[in-house]
Amino acid sequence: MTAPGPQGERVVADGRPPSRVEQLEATWREYYRHAAEPPPHPAARDFLHRDLRESLGRLIPPDASVLEVGCGVGDLLAGLPNARRHGLDYLPEVVAKARARHPEVTFEVGDAIAPAAEVGARADAVICDRLCHSVLDVQALLLGLKRRLAPGGRVYLTAFNYLWEVPVRLAELAGLKRPAPTANWLSDADFRNLYDITGLEVVRYEDRLLLPLEVPGVTPALNRYAVRAPGMNVASLYRIYVLRDRGPVPPVRKVSVSVIVPTRNEAGNVPAAAARAPVMGASTELIFVEGHSTDDTWAAIQRTVSTYDGPLKLRAFQQTGSGKGDAVRLGFAHATGDVLMILDADLTVPPEDLPTFYDVLAGGHAEFVQGTRLVYPMEPGAMRFFNKIGNVAFSELFTYLLQQPIKDTLCGTKVLWRKDYERIAAGRSYFGDFDPFGDFDLIFGAARLNLKIAEIPVRYRDRTYGATNISRWKHGWLLLRMSAVAARKIKFV
Repeated sequence: MTAPGPQGERVVADGRPPSRVEQLEATWREYYRHAAEPPPHPAARDFLHRDLRESLGRLIPPDASVLEVGCGVGDLLAGLPNARRHGLDYLPEVVAKARARHPEVTFEVGDAIAPAAEVGARADAVICDRLCHSVLDVQALLLGLKRRLAPGGRVYLTAFNYLWEVPVRLAELAGLKRPAPTANWLSDADFRNLYDITGLEVVRYEDRLLLPLEVPGVTPALNRYAVRAPGMNVASLYRIYVLRDRGPVPPVRKVSVSVIVPTRNEAGNVPAAAARAPVMGASTELIFVEGHSTDDTWAAIQRTVSTYDGPLKLRAFQQTGSGKGDAVRLGFAHATGDVLMILDADLTVPPEDLPTFYDVLAGGHAEFVQGTRLVYPMEPGAMRFFNKIGNVAFSELFTYLLQQPIKDTLCGTKVLWRKDYERIAAGRSYFGDFDPFGDFDLIFGAARLNLKIAEIPVRYRDRTYGATNISRWKHGWLLLRMSAVAARKIKFV
């Protein structure tokens, strides 16, 4: 929780300035406290709410018990015909308003991602209306929704179409919608990837609204007929996913893990990497691979390895070759673990996130797991408008070329079984020495072996030491080159 500091700035309980994530969470809390307030021109909002209420009233069986997670003041629940309706919201003051506004509905204060021990009664229909755009962890939200399902129940999740991000912002400027904080914008591929790794599957989905305003003679034609024409779903305003629990998840296997940390000019991050890296599986080793640094990175690694007194096994090597791809191959060659992981030494993807990758791989949900930085919001200015358009285009292109959802090819966090890496390495001559970073060597090799690929959204953190090596134009050109390789070697063969 954050609170005003002495000069009006926000501080957290221990007195330090809040992180961007904490600031974003506080901003969304403030937004939801006033969610019932109408925009200056509420016609579009009211049209959307009416369409959503009518659609869910049709989709949800009339005899089902209904729980809405993130119910706000309860207007959606109150508009449904079901006899058993229950609302859950994490803001006590909002729940109080809901109780006063709709006394015929049961409301309580609670957290959507509460652990199983804290989940009360389960429901036949669990509604989650656009909450995916504001939560800090969509994967945790989906797991929380699944925990609240009664046997045979369904989740009804609604989300804005990610292609409407710019129109939605324009609607805010025009007063048709209340301005919202920085939001998560997920594509259908992002959702399906997250459903897969959380044990949910799509039973059906429905695309809604091409025009969220009442225009006589035009609105019914667009919203009832045109939106269902082939190809028009890409232009719909929002989608309702109906999801079911896929069934029991196989137990996570206890296997050994090797975490490779390619390290060049990262002396200030070496101690933190060793201190923060978690123990996973049966055992975990952390392997630093230093690559011709111009600062004292190698000395920092040696000091850390010699003085470390923790649960991990630490090892260190120096490159004779150059580049991150070479460093990863060297680390993998010395690794002893059953699972191989890559952790970038800049720690912009937190080491604390690695157990999630381990669980997805060891639990059998996927055979190649990587992070994606392009789901959750980045810091202002971290990604320019045309870079965002480029990333969307490359996401669609690589998904088309590899025939599996791929959103962020250049995220450094990648996890796979050592036996599968050995197969990729054995077949490396098929592609040739084409990739200086090593990301595409692994992704294309995994795709060629028909490994199941999954992406886990990660929050890209600030650097605490050093400078970024990202070059927008250089990496854009690299993505074009890699697209050509995938087209020539995988798609059009």
